[in-house]
Amino acid sequence: MTVRRIVGATMAALFVGLVGHAAAQSLSCNGSLAGTGDSKTAVMQKCGPPMVAEQVCINSASGGLAYQVNPYTGQSVLTQQCVPMEDWTYDRGHGRFMAIVRFQNGTVESVRDGDRRP
Repeated sequence: MTVRRIVGATMAALFVGLVGHAAAQSLSCNGSLAGTGDSKTAVMQKCGPPMVAEQVCINSASGGLAYQVNPYTGQSVLTQQCVPMEDWTYDRGHGRFMAIVRFQNGTVESVRDGDRRP
């Protein structure tokens, strides 16, 4: 195999990977796309109300643990930290994967596939 073919095949694989990643970060609703950075209002306008909305607490980037000083005793206490988020679940239809839209601070942080609907 020539170097040109190897480089071409590598570039094609990278392109397909990037396109697949971009597609996974949006939800198609009524001819519109809802994705990263959209507000809750924008998603609601594009997709309607979710089938399920739930509050979730995700471990922080620091591994979920942090020291805090107790204001009454002055002692340092190791506590579990989390980032509050909200997951909205949309039903894409029979035989398709559910869509889970995760919000952080009122904007879409991610869109991912959930379980497949039977």
